Amino acid sequence: MTLADVLGTAISSLGSNLLRTLLTMLGIIIGIAAVITLTAASEGAQQGVGEQISGLGSNLMFVRPGTQEEGGIQIPGQGVSLYLEDSRAIEEAGFEYVDSIAAQSTVGGPGDFISASVIYLGQNKSTVLLGTESSYQYVRDFYVARGRFLTEEDITKKALVTVLGAQVADELFGTEDPIGKSVRIFAGAGGFGFGFNFTVVGVMERRGASANTDQDDVVIVPLPSFQARIAFIRDPQGRTNINQINIKLADGDKVEQAKEDIGQLLMGLHAVEEPDFRIESQSDIFATATEVERSLQVLVVSIALISLVVGGIGIMNIMLVSVTERTREIGIRKAIGAKRMDILWQFLVEAVVVTTLGGALGVLAGVGATEIAERFEIGGETQYAITPLWILVGFIVAGVTGLIAGVYPAWRASRLDPIEALRHE
Repeated sequence: MTLADVLGTAISSLGSNLLRTLLTMLGIIIGIAAVITLTAASEGAQQGVGEQISGLGSNLMFVRPGTQEEGGIQIPGQGVSLYLEDSRAIEEAGFEYVDSIAAQSTVGGPGDFISASVIYLGQNKSTVLLGTESSYQYVRDFYVARGRFLTEEDITKKALVTVLGAQVADELFGTEDPIGKSVRIFAGAGGFGFGFNFTVVGVMERRGASANTDQDDVVIVPLPSFQARIAFIRDPQGRTNINQINIKLADGDKVEQAKEDIGQLLMGLHAVEEPDFRIESQSDIFATATEVERSLQVLVVSIALISLVVGGIGIMNIMLVSVTERTREIGIRKAIGAKRMDILWQFLVEAVVVTTLGGALGVLAGVGATEIAERFEIGGETQYAITPLWILVGFIVAGVTGLIAGVYPAWRASRLDPIEALRHE
């Protein structure tokens, strides 16, 4: 028999009992669809993280308080180990690879015990209050879309001016122009805090989320204005606590040297033998996020592959039943000259056809489910990215599953004695 004959016979046999064939394929369909959908979500999440980290700016390094083992940013006034004076020292050191520096201090962020809100005409919006310097927009490649950013004069005079994130401006002002309007900014905890009126001088460009912060949901004020109104911003030695030092490097190849030099400088300033701060680059953040995403991807693909294993067992079971049901047919084929290899190929091809068709339907189901999830925003703002690699993997796995599941039933069918098979009722 030619391959075309074997394939035609296999398709005819499967079509004679269409419902059973579809039920047999169901495990493969579900498994492949799960692989496509889950990997699309994982790949999309990884791409989203990459975009968010890129959105922080270019050639950036971040110095934050707290050791790597402690993790997270320490709360202002609770053992903070990073100061505005540290930022000034790095700037004055004159490292040739440092392009610009901007210190910042925030309240109202995720996990912060201090809340922040901005009020306009009775509308109250919770947000993140960010005190920073005029160099911030250049360092972070994050510029105003309307009005202006903070100036050196604002910093010097501790001016009560603010620049709003795009989302904050939209929610408070809608289509109204916020420039020149007065808003009240409140920051505090447990009913205690400060509230002052600030004049809006600018609105930032729309940027979206970056790392764990939504850059559109922020209210930016001069760092000295921020410091002057939050009592615990200074420690007992008179130093000014900050959350982060943003460093823009002139040369992205100098990251490791910058870590070493700046680390040694800060350890000397803090008089410590082990760093009480963390220095991270964008590539460090991305590598950590990628490692987490890859681990998650391995987990979800492993779960999906269990469905394929179950589907393969189901196919083997049905093929064994099919061999039993068609024992007399096998006997007749052998009696008229069919060889063992012909019978072997017939049942093996049937198993591969079932799984390949199931794989194709699974790919279509996975792509369809992904499109539906993305269109209707199922899973919130989860991104999905279907890659040709995983579609190919789906087809290959389906074919291999059919091959493995069909080997024993096909071998068993080919070993049947034609005389005994013809006697079978």
